[in-house]
Amino acid sequence: MNCDWTKENIVFYVYEELADDARFEVERHVQHCVPCKHELESAVELKKSMDLLPVQEISPSFLTASRMKFQEALEHAEQSRGLRNFIFDFGGWMQQIKLAPAMTVALLMLGFAGGALTTYKLRSPGPIQPPGPQSEASIAGVESVASNPTSGLVSIKYDTLRPQILEGSANDPRIQQLLLLGAQDTRNPGVQHDSIDLLSKKPENDEVREAFVYAVRYDKNPGVRLQALEGLKSYVKDDVHVRDVVLEALMHDTNAGVRQEAIRLLDPVKADMSVREALRVLADHDENKFIKAESRRVLASMPNLE
Repeated sequence: MNCDWTKENIVFYVYEELADDARFEVERHVQHCVPCKHELESAVELKKSMDLLPVQEISPSFLTASRMKFQEALEHAEQSRGLRNFIFDFGGWMQQIKLAPAMTVALLMLGFAGGALTTYKLRSPGPIQPPGPQSEASIAGVESVASNPTSGLVSIKYDTLRPQILEGSANDPRIQQLLLLGAQDTRNPGVQHDSIDLLSKKPENDEVREAFVYAVRYDKNPGVRLQALEGLKSYVKDDVHVRDVVLEALMHDTNAGVRQEAIRLLDPVKADMSVREALRVLADHDENKFIKAESRRVLASMPNLE
């Protein structure tokens, strides 16, 4: 065990974030290394001094913004790391190809044969396929959404070069993709309403959740935002990202009805520190008397957590 590794992990050791085997290695190392022992003692003393300082309350808006930025940074880092790995691996593979002339010739022959075979298939007549759903890129918009409670089938009329109709179960991925498009069609509030209504009845799904999150944040129609909030109800308890979106709506939405719905959704998680602090701010300072009264009511129903 070297000093560099020990120094990098001293902070984790002090805050008990190391696994048991790593903690053992740190303790064994500092028994025989005086500089590392002194650094560990300094870190322990610093932690003790910081523990004596009063804990500052974090504002709900700051906490919400920080969580959202952290989530976005994680997603961006994962995408960037995946791209770098692909580029790196591809470069290494090409380097190996340079060192293997026989393999290069073989790959060129395979590529030539594959191209010839593809050309033959394109020229050869094949069986006529029945028309399938259009790709998302060729869909101009969703014209209408209708569901049959008796059969459980959903009928969606959507525009391409000419209107087309696709029928299928609500569990059909093609139906779901069209519903997601309909949920974002701000030109037709009726389609938005029907699409969101059907999507809210689906099992938990990442694409559906993100469509609702987008609508709560950016849709200009308060009725759509209200409906999207209802669709997020099942996520609030276990998904911190969704909880922060609902908190954002509670604090900043311009419609009192949307804010009232946000309070209702947050009631089951009112013990969360960020939710509790947001309600306290609203109970003391909000200009809307009803929101202020509702915030006080929810706070009064909570056990004393001080």
